[in-house]
Amino acid sequence: MQIEGYIHSFETFGTKDGPGIRFVLFLQGCPLRCLYCHNPDTWNKEGAKYIWTSQQVFDEMYKVRMFTKGGITVSGGEPLLQPDFVSELFRLCKENNIHTAVDTSGYLLNNKIKEVLRYTDLVLLDVKHIDTEKYYSLTARPLEPTLQFIDYLSEINKPVWLRYVLVPDYTDAEEDLIRWAEYMSRFRNIERVDILPFHQMGLHKWEQIGKDYKMKNVRTPSKEEIDRAEHIFKSYGLPV
Repeated sequence: MQIEGYIHSFETFGTKDGPGIRFVLFLQGCPLRCLYCHNPDTWNKEGAKYIWTSQQVFDEMYKVRMFTKGGITVSGGEPLLQPDFVSELFRLCKENNIHTAVDTSGYLLNNKIKEVLRYTDLVLLDVKHIDTEKYYSLTARPLEPTLQFIDYLSEINKPVWLRYVLVPDYTDAEEDLIRWAEYMSRFRNIERVDILPFHQMGLHKWEQIGKDYKMKNVRTPSKEEIDRAEHIFKSYGLPV
């Protein structure tokens, strides 16, 4: 009997979630409560729009295989809340030589997740801050599990693309950028670092679900601010 996954949505022409054009699957459920989350409607597992087996997802992806030759990326929410489903889906993909990537906060790590990583070609890892107190203020969760997660990825030499959301007055302090870059520069399995400018595209979703959006007056970072962060990261040898 195949395991069912709780799915928020999917897209068939993803260009920002791993190499090439990809099939991107967004799973329902997330343990973090990020202040700037642009998909707060994925937080609760009960909000799933689809409940599909791994074979159903694979079949849906296979329909558009001529366009999504880059592979599949499973995102969220937090996809590693559903490790059995993702393992089964990725196993099907590897049997058919399809590149697999998972987009995660790194908050969770256990034997089932280690099994997912066996079938994972690339991890897109969001490390949202390096200061423990500021990380908690942003996410309502501790930073330490994510640092343990990246240690494990280094231990198994799993390719990683790091992602850093640049939020004015929250994640853009020079000393924090330096500490983040210094910490991440120790890992040899980091293939790429993406700086993601904060945006207000999720505001309407917060309003739709009736939650108070504390970032409504936060601006998008300027090109100069993005360039400064990029310069700091590059100065530590990170592949931005």
